[in-house]
Amino acid sequence: MPLTRRSLLQTLAAAPLAAQGRKRPNVLFFAVDDLNTHLNCYGFKAVKSPHIDGLSQRSMRFENAYCQYPLCNPSRSSLLSGRRPPRTKVWNNSTWFRETMPDVVTLPQHFRESGYFTAKTGKIFHGGLDDNKAWDIGGTPLVVQQPRTGKAQADREKHADRWVAVDGEGENEPDYKTANEAIGLLGRKHDKPFFIACGFIKPHVPFIAPKKYFDLYDPKRMELPPDFAPNVTGKGPAYRPNFDLFIHRDSPAPLAREGIAAYFAAISFMDAQVGRVLAELDRLGLHDNTIISLFGDHGWHLGEKGMWSKQSLFEVGVHAPLMISAPGMANAGKSCATPVEFVDIYPTLSELAGLPAVSGLDGRSLTPLIKDPQAKWDKPAYTYQVRGQIRGVTVRTSRFRYTEWDQGKAGTELYEETNDPAEMRNLAADSKYSAAVREMKGLLAGHQW
Repeated sequence: MPLTRRSLLQTLAAAPLAAQGRKRPNVLFFAVDDLNTHLNCYGFKAVKSPHIDGLSQRSMRFENAYCQYPLCNPSRSSLLSGRRPPRTKVWNNSTWFRETMPDVVTLPQHFRESGYFTAKTGKIFHGGLDDNKAWDIGGTPLVVQQPRTGKAQADREKHADRWVAVDGEGENEPDYKTANEAIGLLGRKHDKPFFIACGFIKPHVPFIAPKKYFDLYDPKRMELPPDFAPNVTGKGPAYRPNFDLFIHRDSPAPLAREGIAAYFAAISFMDAQVGRVLAELDRLGLHDNTIISLFGDHGWHLGEKGMWSKQSLFEVGVHAPLMISAPGMANAGKSCATPVEFVDIYPTLSELAGLPAVSGLDGRSLTPLIKDPQAKWDKPAYTYQVRGQIRGVTVRTSRFRYTEWDQGKAGTELYEETNDPAEMRNLAADSKYSAAVREMKGLLAGHQW
């Protein structure tokens, strides 16, 4: 009988774990839309995120994790394929990754073909641009979004640019229902290890959450970022008009504080749903044999440099939370400050589960850093952005962020993150930093597009 690719993967995947006499681990995969690092466990003490903080105590928390594109579909297409945007050729919310990579094996597909039961609830791939090869349960039909124009765009802006407090626990909201579905999936009788992906929408706009979460945040007490401005503070491709929030209007400080408080309320509501799913995992006695990961798909501006929402290559636009918990890990509750990339998630989960390596990935397994957060790591983090006909790429090391637009012809930026975390001083033209510019430019070799 010929050995199919699927049966070969199953055999290879099972062998290392079987040889060690261990049961194959489950995977619980949390994806959160538009979540920046405004979490208590990342040092933002004003934010109430007790359940994600609790998960952090079970995990290795990556303090400096970076998306590969600061927009939902490109970020997720990159993360879930393990390939950076110049290879995915996805840099908008309407391109389906299988149009550009028809034969790619995605992260959940790899687990499915390796003998796992795979299921999703909520948003994992972007909207209707799902992976029909990835799921036993939960896949959605292909629906390609069309660019919004005219009335559709006006209606979108009216819908997005608001915040709403609802009654009760939010039982009628999508994220509450997603948590319910995840709880149901966990409770199934499993004759295979599972890969359950649970995707929450909040804190994506509009900011809708139960009133009790809005009550946690007094807008008058919300701190504005150090580089806050009521309007966009710069010109050129590094800056862009606001959308999703404060559309076509200024955002004076009182309104900005309201928006920040509403964003935090949406985070706390989402956090409660994460807690409900984790509580069920514990109740069922599954935690000790389950890998858990959680990430926000990109950063999010809250008035920094006068910008709101996403799609910037500044630190706040590309920096997002990432934590990974693995059965028996020795460093649970510790953090790693080394810059890492979201393309590293695919090979990490694959290795932790004992699956065979997948060729062609751009990331590297984070298991050395999970074992030792001080381990040597010589791979910086890259993020990409398209602005019309101009393409930008930024590289982040422990000390610097360096960005080129149109290979430097449309703009160059250098920020010393250790002394200027708000990126308020562009040092690219400062002769004192010419050696740093040369070094960082060298890191972009092979990453221009």
